[in-house]
Amino acid sequence: MGTETMSVAEKFQAALESLQQAKPFAKSMYQTNVFQLAIELAETDEGLDILYQQAPMFDEAGVFHSGPWEDASKLQPPLVGGSLKVKGVNSIIELLSEMRMLSIAKGDYEHSSLSQEEAKSFLNEVLALNLDLLFPPETEAARVEGGEHMQRAERLFKYLGSELSYNAIADKIVGEIERLTVQRPIMVDKIKHMIVMAKNMVDSNIDEAVKGSLKKFQKAIDAPTPLSEEAEGIREYQSSLRNMEASDLESEAKSFASSIRETGLVSPYHATFIRFINRADPGLIPAALGLSETGTASFNQQKDLVHDIILLAIFPQTCQAIYGLGKMLDRGVLTQDPIVPALRRLLELDIHQRVKRVLLKPEFRKAGISANGILVAGTISALGQPLGVGQGLNPTCQSARAISLWAQHGIGQLLENIARGARDNDIDMTFEGEVIHSSELEDGVAGGDIHQDLDPVSKVLVPHLDKIYNEMMKKTLLRGEDGHKWVNPEFYGEWIPRGFLNLIDPITGYVTEFDAFVRLFYATHHPDYNEGYQLIYPNPVGIYITNVHASLLGLHAVSIQRIAEDPSGEYRIYFYNPNNDSGQNWGQGIEPSVAGNGENEGEASLPFHQFVSRMYAFHYNPYEQGDTYMVEDSIVEEIKNIAKESWGESYTWAE
Repeated sequence: MGTETMSVAEKFQAALESLQQAKPFAKSMYQTNVFQLAIELAETDEGLDILYQQAPMFDEAGVFHSGPWEDASKLQPPLVGGSLKVKGVNSIIELLSEMRMLSIAKGDYEHSSLSQEEAKSFLNEVLALNLDLLFPPETEAARVEGGEHMQRAERLFKYLGSELSYNAIADKIVGEIERLTVQRPIMVDKIKHMIVMAKNMVDSNIDEAVKGSLKKFQKAIDAPTPLSEEAEGIREYQSSLRNMEASDLESEAKSFASSIRETGLVSPYHATFIRFINRADPGLIPAALGLSETGTASFNQQKDLVHDIILLAIFPQTCQAIYGLGKMLDRGVLTQDPIVPALRRLLELDIHQRVKRVLLKPEFRKAGISANGILVAGTISALGQPLGVGQGLNPTCQSARAISLWAQHGIGQLLENIARGARDNDIDMTFEGEVIHSSELEDGVAGGDIHQDLDPVSKVLVPHLDKIYNEMMKKTLLRGEDGHKWVNPEFYGEWIPRGFLNLIDPITGYVTEFDAFVRLFYATHHPDYNEGYQLIYPNPVGIYITNVHASLLGLHAVSIQRIAEDPSGEYRIYFYNPNNDSGQNWGQGIEPSVAGNGENEGEASLPFHQFVSRMYAFHYNPYEQGDTYMVEDSIVEEIKNIAKESWGESYTWAE
């Protein structure tokens, strides 16, 4: 332990002793010093250990004297998360309260009115209610509400998790893994981390169904086939493959395909298998990828390209790209003529040194994977899973949305941008006749500081796209209208409709003509009111992100993918959300669903009116709309009430 930590520890102990000796009426003067030193200690795991060791002294010294935390037996688990997430002194007092509770739970502190079992039960419920702190999400809320106090809370939960058994929350963890995997993200590190953390639970006394689900996920990322389960490592597995009969190889191929179809997760053994059959029996590749009829036809048409992609890009360290490869073939992307040479170009592209440094993590270098291999793995993931592109911990939803939209409907443009970004460390776009080069711009929305927990395509493109989008918006600042009206069609593509409406007046900042906004959206998008016009391309729209209390967190960019009836006959808006986890609670009972309501992979959905209640801007085609006056007043009123009681509280309403 460093001298500095020691000195803070000694100061903390001295502050506790001073607090203990203080008269009751003077304790509040000494508590402040204890809290300040606790904040310093809580910055490290070592510091948390020191706080834990002192926890049996907290009550006697008066750490919680005259405050809501004074009586441990009266504390309520549902209130813990809220206190930890609020900036200010309450978050450190809550942390100290959890340390006291842990001390009781482990039998290091005998409390007069709270048993060891009660304390354990309390902490288990706290963990279960706050999985977002145990497994921090990469969402809009996490970015907006982040800060030192949140990092401290996450450190505390990691500490609590390592000191307690996760058994009591096993079913919650399984639910969280299922909720995330069903969204089929490209980046699955967090999911794999949760599965690894849950490993110890399989041998413990937990519900059999929960245990079965955990085993399924563990097998998916470890050894999903009988042969891989028997092998002691990749090398031994590869040796076994050489001695297998053709029928056994086929059975192995089908087992792998079944596992990825069910979970969306890929094992390093799968990459070893694919690399082996790529040399020994390429005809098994469609079975190993679980390809559809379209996918098999695509494979047969482009066997050489697929062979080279596997050779260059599919390794145990990049195994997750196997899922993207299968999905890309199933989409029939390779049947489009310009796509094949554009993909081939990436195999041999001379990649810029700076881009190489960004792409090549140490484990890739050690495994001898080239920067081109990483780039191609990322590209096939994006083309196979356009709705799996995420923005990570960056305020770059516009850029992530662009990559997703191009991967769906502008593949040539996407591949051109990837090549330019990787080779030149620069891309350019034209805005109203003027060429904008990313390399000539300073910073974008993210301020030049891009968190790197992103898929390879995003790593290459987001720094450029972020700067270009920001520059385009700057050029519209003096127009007296929302710049997205002009920027979106130029940035995303000509297929973005030119009609545009924002319900916020850019001059006053007031909500204006809300009723007209709702009526026009219904008349252009709802099948009962829009004369039957179909949504041909995804529509980039702006929404308000709210937390569980329906309080405004900020503005966010999503894409409406389609509008359709769900299995129960209710019209829903199915949308792409770049924030890595679409199933957030937005308050007022508005919780986007990611499965079970007719969603395709990667989509979230909400009943039509609920989505509209969180929207502030959309594009539309003025030549494809029904009559706005046909939209009932009752619909408009319901949506207006929901809006006014949530994000609307942060705005002045002009009406």
